[in-house]
Amino acid sequence: MNRVKMASEKSLTNNSRIVSLLAQLEKINAECLVETDTARYVTSKILHLAQSQEKIRKEMTAKGSTGIETIISTLESTRDLQTTLNILNILIELVAVSGSRRASVLVSKGGTHILLQLLVNASKDSPPNEELMVLLHSLLAKIGPKDKKFGVRARINGALNITLNVVKQNLQNQRLMLPCLQLLRVYASNSVNAVSLGKNGVVELVFKIIGPFSKKNTGLMKVALDTLAALLKSKTNARRAVDRGYVQMLLSIYVDWHRHDSRHRHMLIRKGILQCIKSVTSIKLGRKAFLDVNGMKILYNTSQECLAVRTLDPLVNTSSLIMRKCYPKNRLPLPTIKSAFHFQLPVIPVNGPVAQLYNLPPEVDDVVDESDDNDDTETESEIENDNEEDIDQLFKNDDIETDINKLKPKQELGRPIEDLKMYEQFFPELIEDFQECDLVSKEPKPFSTNITLGGPIVVPTAGEEPSLATHTIEIPMKGSHPLQAEDCKKRPIFLGLVQSDSNLDNSLQLQGDHMKLLSSCQCLNHEIVKDFDRITLKNASRNEQSYNTRAMTKKECKTSLSEVTCNKPFQHVSSCGSVLCEGRSVQLGKLCCTGADPEEEEISCSISLGEPVILEVPEALHLHDPELYIEVVKNTKSVPEYSEVAYPDYFGHIPPPFKEPILERPYGVQRKKRMAASHMRTLMTKIAQDIERLIHPNDIIDRVVYDLDNLRNEYDLILNSDINSNHYHQWFYFEVSGMRTGIVYRFNIINCEKSNSQFNYGMQPLMYSVQDALNGRPWWIRVGTDICYYKNHFSRSSIAAGGQKGKSYYTITFTVCFPHKEDVCYFAYHYPYTYSALMMHLQKLESTHNPQQIYFRQDVLCETLSGNGCPIVTITAMPESKYYEHICQFRNRPYIFLSARVHPGETNASWVMKGTLEYLMSNNPAAQSLRESYIFKIVPMLNPDGVINGNHRCSLSGEDLNRQWQNPNLDLHPTIYHAKGLLQYLAAIKRLPLVFCDYHGHSRKKNVFMYGCSIKETMWHTNVSAASCDLVEDLGYRTLPKILSHTAPAFCMNSCSFVVEKSKESTARVVVWREIGVQRSYTMESTLCGCDQGKYKGLQIGTRELEEMGAKFCSGLLRLKRLTSPLEYNLPSTVFDIESDLIESSCKVTSPTTYVLEEDEPRFLEEVDYSAESNDEPDIDLANNAGDYEPSLQEDGLSDSEITRTHLP
Repeated sequence: MNRVKMASEKSLTNNSRIVSLLAQLEKINAECLVETDTARYVTSKILHLAQSQEKIRKEMTAKGSTGIETIISTLESTRDLQTTLNILNILIELVAVSGSRRASVLVSKGGTHILLQLLVNASKDSPPNEELMVLLHSLLAKIGPKDKKFGVRARINGALNITLNVVKQNLQNQRLMLPCLQLLRVYASNSVNAVSLGKNGVVELVFKIIGPFSKKNTGLMKVALDTLAALLKSKTNARRAVDRGYVQMLLSIYVDWHRHDSRHRHMLIRKGILQCIKSVTSIKLGRKAFLDVNGMKILYNTSQECLAVRTLDPLVNTSSLIMRKCYPKNRLPLPTIKSAFHFQLPVIPVNGPVAQLYNLPPEVDDVVDESDDNDDTETESEIENDNEEDIDQLFKNDDIETDINKLKPKQELGRPIEDLKMYEQFFPELIEDFQECDLVSKEPKPFSTNITLGGPIVVPTAGEEPSLATHTIEIPMKGSHPLQAEDCKKRPIFLGLVQSDSNLDNSLQLQGDHMKLLSSCQCLNHEIVKDFDRITLKNASRNEQSYNTRAMTKKECKTSLSEVTCNKPFQHVSSCGSVLCEGRSVQLGKLCCTGADPEEEEISCSISLGEPVILEVPEALHLHDPELYIEVVKNTKSVPEYSEVAYPDYFGHIPPPFKEPILERPYGVQRKKRMAASHMRTLMTKIAQDIERLIHPNDIIDRVVYDLDNLRNEYDLILNSDINSNHYHQWFYFEVSGMRTGIVYRFNIINCEKSNSQFNYGMQPLMYSVQDALNGRPWWIRVGTDICYYKNHFSRSSIAAGGQKGKSYYTITFTVCFPHKEDVCYFAYHYPYTYSALMMHLQKLESTHNPQQIYFRQDVLCETLSGNGCPIVTITAMPESKYYEHICQFRNRPYIFLSARVHPGETNASWVMKGTLEYLMSNNPAAQSLRESYIFKIVPMLNPDGVINGNHRCSLSGEDLNRQWQNPNLDLHPTIYHAKGLLQYLAAIKRLPLVFCDYHGHSRKKNVFMYGCSIKETMWHTNVSAASCDLVEDLGYRTLPKILSHTAPAFCMNSCSFVVEKSKESTARVVVWREIGVQRSYTMESTLCGCDQGKYKGLQIGTRELEEMGAKFCSGLLRLKRLTSPLEYNLPSTVFDIESDLIESSCKVTSPTTYVLEEDEPRFLEEVDYSAESNDEPDIDLANNAGDYEPSLQEDGLSDSEITRTHLP
């Protein structure tokens, strides 16, 4: 007790003492007293207290304290050297610990100007006081980075030359050199200052300081390298360094430190050297100099020696960045990057990318620019701009809408009411009297199975008891050849013989042997032997059905084309839409267990499998009907005139009965690649393989590669562009056959465009094995190891990069070891879901529903450009009776408007929509209640042409349809024009939808989440004076996402955003909110990868989870109805208590919703820019202000224990 009391008394004494000392200093300053001894004494006592007690330092810099002002004022007024030194030491103590905040306080009090002026005055002494110069430079180096105007102030005061002269005159004085170099580094962060210093010889000066390996002065060496790296970021200084041969000197110094630093104690110095090389190679001359002095080989060899030591990862990463940057840019082995297929548009746009594509002269090389460097137009000197730091003051994300007049929804029909009357035909439910219908009684009848063709509809994820559901897949494929496209591939020949097509599309490059990559178009020229004696789809409730199938095949045409990357000529498949380089012949295997005879010109084969092949199909597969699917395919129109159906699309897909975890990223995953036998622990990077090709040009991997006893085949694949486009490469869906077991195959898709992908964070591509399907396992599964997504050395032309030069493509690489010999396998970006699957699905739903309970209507909204119908579906409950009040209740139900698949490559949106449709059509009591509450208008596929033709993002117009909602063109964007017309009609008759939701997929974020629209939350994220607290806004837009966060396991509220961006002003979400006036207007994004929270944390998402999300969205709408109209429901009061808490918590907004725009994973080697919505192009680097605004804890509503969770069967 005595000790505590004594400590407390001492603390009080010290506090009162510092206050007294500061008061004395303040009195001296106020009365302008010349009391040198007193000032020395007081400042020395303050220094002693500041050095000994952190509490004193906190008190002096606390909010409201005048300690800093008093100290600075004394520093400015005193002429005594000792007092000045005392004060400088005090300030250094204050910023030494927790320096960031305290340095900012010092800057805010005008400390920068006073210190710079003191530096100028001190430099006039001859010679300057060394102690004073050390303290001044040390202090300025600490506070400089916190002052946005520091560079300009230092230049105006002449401090740059003062510091530079001190360095020149004290090269042997390490104590003085160290803080001076630190300050020079701060100066150099301003580009104008860097150029000015460079002209005065600072680059040459620093090169005198750095040198070969030495155990002496390592601290000075590290600071000098950091300063040099900052200086070389200036292009003028970088050219100066190149002209003086410093690139070779830096490499020599690096090699010397690498050889002698055997214990790796000086990694920071080695990294500093690499940073200097990285800076100087940012210009074209620097890269050329680097290659001329054999820098590629030097860094390659040193980085390989560092791979075994984990702590040297920063050196390997920086070396990789330098080598990738200096690797000579190659052109894709294509004559043009335009799509292999062309569709003649009825109207040519006046401007935009499609107009540019049409107006491009035929002689222009659109694959690569004459120069792929972005620094050819460098100026010899940077222009001084004293206001350049003001740019940093601006809000980083200028994409957020700041015009409050534009943000305020203004309901505008945009079309005369007479024009909108054409949409009356799509709303017969508003005038239907049901007098001729046999309606059910008030008590709903049980679901009748007698009227169904395939048994009752089973919804695996929507009901209480989960079960498997039907999943049909066929997706446009955009990868290697048009193979990937829609209703193209049909092994069982229900469509007759394949059509001949001689169009060549250099869209797939194959490297290796023993493997045939087969696209749909390849089959147009060369039919593979794929024959079944019988395929029986067996079900417990259905009799066995046999389908006789046979196929004929021709040996592939031997075509010798111009050499692309190979040194030896070889015979290659000449497939419609394929490549092609000379090299070894690639043989095509047969379906499961047969081999192609390379000697025969034409082979006709029938495979006898003995007993009929039984395809075991679970009960829920009734919704997939292969025969019906083929009939739908026959009526589908595609630009390439596809005539085949892929096996997965014919067989269908069911979710596998096992979980698929997100692939763990072990140490070194981005560089992991075994080079030889299993005992070798050395890991090789994929980048290193490219470097090997450059260093050893004769060792090109256009052949079979033998690594001791391990045979490896490697294939480079090139994705086809969207039709009428020259870019959008991401979606793929391709077939391989003729594989062997026990061999590792690597696939490299080399012209992806996005800057990063969830493939780097645990996502795997999907594979479908025909052999497995025949054995009763018809499902897509996640496969692949050594997966990496990285920037490669293939150059993108400015034509394909929106006018930007120097852009590169990206590679997705993965390895696979096939389980079956001579199998036929398919790979896809995500679970395919085709237009034909949708049409088949809708037909099955219509034929199996109970017309006495469910009002179901399917219409054709319009025809697409290629003549395919765009379906629109109406679902609600039949009225309880023919009485007037029941008919009125039927007609007055609020509308819910849903749409999906505006982007063809986002196939997960269709699986979510499938779950929604199946739930709405089910006999679940909750589904019946939902139908009785709403009328659903659903456009399940807004871009049928894009899906059918294998596009990733565009329609046949070559445009992103989700950017056309503001002013859709009837001739070019008919589906958007008429979908918007439906909403405008509802607005005109005063029947605005309660909810509008557009289903999308997101390739670079995890979980499922929503984007909405809010004026208040948008304004909160800007610096506009119109404070968000001045705005009044109904917060009901947050209710549905909040409900889903508590009911849907895959949904994540923290990833939701309600900010309106300028770049999204023409999207469905914003236009429906702003022009139509729907407050609850959303985009719902579903991950392509998996979840990092909730029940599915650590699992990759599958079709079961996606369908569940569609069902949970419906149940969320029912809960929304109960919350907004509780009197209509006769429910226990406890239910209302819980739901009332939910609605109240979701509406109590004390600060805007988290603006989640950053990636949900750490960045890799290159910078990553994430788009806010649906991967919309072009990618926008959004501001790093995401975490400023989190909902309060009270907003979380229900606890995890209160949330009902469903479980996988």
